[in-house]
Amino acid sequence: MKGNDMAGKTSKKKTVAEKSKKVVKTAAKTAKPRAKTVDSGIRPAAPKAYAAVAVKDSRNGKGFELPILKGTVGPDVVDIRKLYGEQGLFTYDPGYGSTGSTQSAITYIDGDVGILTHRGYKIEDLAENSDFMEVCYLLLEGELPTAKQKAEFEKNITYHTMLHEQIARFFSGFRRDAHPMAVMVGVVGALSAFYHDSTDIHDPRQRMIASHRLIAKVPTIAAMAYKYSVGQPFVYPQNNLSYAENFLRMTFAVPAEEYKIDPVVAAAMDKIFILHADHEQNASTSTVRMAGSSGANPFACIAAGIACLWGPAHGGANEAVLKMLAEIGHKDNIKEYIGKVKSKQDNTRLMGFGHRVYKNYDPRASVMRKSCHEVLDALGKRNDPVLELAMELEKIALSDDYFISHKLYPNVDFYSGIILQAIGFPTSMFTVLFAVARTVGWVAQWKEMIEDPTQRIGRPRQLYTGYGERPYVPINKRK
Repeated sequence: MKGNDMAGKTSKKKTVAEKSKKVVKTAAKTAKPRAKTVDSGIRPAAPKAYAAVAVKDSRNGKGFELPILKGTVGPDVVDIRKLYGEQGLFTYDPGYGSTGSTQSAITYIDGDVGILTHRGYKIEDLAENSDFMEVCYLLLEGELPTAKQKAEFEKNITYHTMLHEQIARFFSGFRRDAHPMAVMVGVVGALSAFYHDSTDIHDPRQRMIASHRLIAKVPTIAAMAYKYSVGQPFVYPQNNLSYAENFLRMTFAVPAEEYKIDPVVAAAMDKIFILHADHEQNASTSTVRMAGSSGANPFACIAAGIACLWGPAHGGANEAVLKMLAEIGHKDNIKEYIGKVKSKQDNTRLMGFGHRVYKNYDPRASVMRKSCHEVLDALGKRNDPVLELAMELEKIALSDDYFISHKLYPNVDFYSGIILQAIGFPTSMFTVLFAVARTVGWVAQWKEMIEDPTQRIGRPRQLYTGYGERPYVPINKRK
């Protein structure tokens, strides 16, 4: 919108990453570029083989070697890119649990010891000392901003928060009871129909504008999705508020009265955004990269990520916590429920405890736990039956030998679900909030992929188990 969507005013100054002396441009110069895509300079040099795995094919007794690549940290990687060309073999890895599909310099996770870093910075340090806008800049540009760079970045995001007024009419095409994630997928994907000046993925300036627009507009769309579902008028963004404050106001304010922002709630919302900003090559991030590998515009790619996040196996963990608490019903029933968990009766699970990636304590959980208790105190909801139940469950689980020995500690979803419930978000909005926070991670990963000259269109292989070739049977002869 004119005056609030600075497509032509976004800064042309070089970023920290472009100025950095550590930038390695060798790979970009020696590799064949893809369709004139310009490298921002953040990506590190391509890893080189330093050893090899010797493999013997038992079918013919022939041996061959596969190069081993080393990253900055983490497990070494076996390079199988030439395996099919030289040996006629594919690898088989359903779910890609042991397969690296890309090289990335954004996020690193070591689940065995409970480490999560963004651009080398521990998530605990970022959550305690930075705000969400600073983390966004870090993910996108590769370095923490100076005060001047942060102010300029915040201004660019702030003046992209409004939506084209015609987009608001899209919402009337949805049923009132439509799930907010269905609305998110449709409206975010439709942004490309309005912002043609930022869909050329090979133009670095257009990529930057699209990145800023997505980070800025997704919270506005999310708030509008909520307002539409409850039959209230849309609330426009306000430029003098922070990212989290603006989102809370757009979600909960009404025209009839002034909305007062609780600083404790706003701080907790900001931390939730930080702690969910990026999480390496998960399902939705891989979906964004896969869609982007075809050359699709960034708005379509992020819509694809939102659709993947909607799946209950990915983005619905904190909602599952609230459903579990509802099933338990009262704190007097906790002992019986935990007994079912231990005996695995009816496949009963303790939702919000333990993590598929983190085999130790979730590094985000300690930060979220502190915010959780602050929010409950600030809102005076210590005596809320559901939240009282949650706190009692946390207390028992943290002292129970079974959960300690199995490393079933409360994770970030347990605490974020309680916070969102206390603030007043319905469970249908939980995954939407996840999408708001994760948009910057998706955008950073998409941008990194586009600027990588070695990246190709995603084309997974398969182990075919269907019929072999067989003769066609005319319809009058089929039985």
